[in-house]
Amino acid sequence: MSQLRPAILLLLLLTLVTGVVYPLLTTGLAQWLFPSQSSGSLLEEDGVARGSALIGQNFTQPNYFWGRPSATGDKPYNPLASGGSNLAASNPALDKAVADRVAALRGANPQAPAAVPVELVTASASGLDPDISPQAALWQAPRVAASRKVPVAQVEALIEKMTHRPLMPFLGTPTINVLQLNMALNEL
Repeated sequence: MSQLRPAILLLLLLTLVTGVVYPLLTTGLAQWLFPSQSSGSLLEEDGVARGSALIGQNFTQPNYFWGRPSATGDKPYNPLASGGSNLAASNPALDKAVADRVAALRGANPQAPAAVPVELVTASASGLDPDISPQAALWQAPRVAASRKVPVAQVEALIEKMTHRPLMPFLGTPTINVLQLNMALNEL
């Protein structure tokens, strides 16, 4: 019985420190040091949150750029069902899915080159990838320009402007956040 009281006091103290003080401290520091990231990296347009810079969105209209396909459960880019298709390279279902996506992209982009960028027909491992390469964006530029009735050169200049380059070329590849690019298109 003499050891019960110190055990209970230690349990309450550790619960308070690790369950209340520490989470409040780390949350407060995160909000102070990294306000955008700790709030979900939300992208706003006219004061309204349009999405997160970290999670892709399912754009299907011809006047917007399209991201990578998503293999997340019942609806595309569902963060609660993050994951890939888990289809092996030898699986005929993967071949059919890629062939269907290539046919759909060629049908929607008849003026684009025949070679479809591989990232536009294959899902990422998480199924939530928000970025595409500049080459994938340039491949879609004629469709977007035609549907918005603007010169292709203007859309290509926007792609160049929105391209995120790594600090040093050997540290990564250039990417474009599809949501940010589409929001910039709306501003044209």
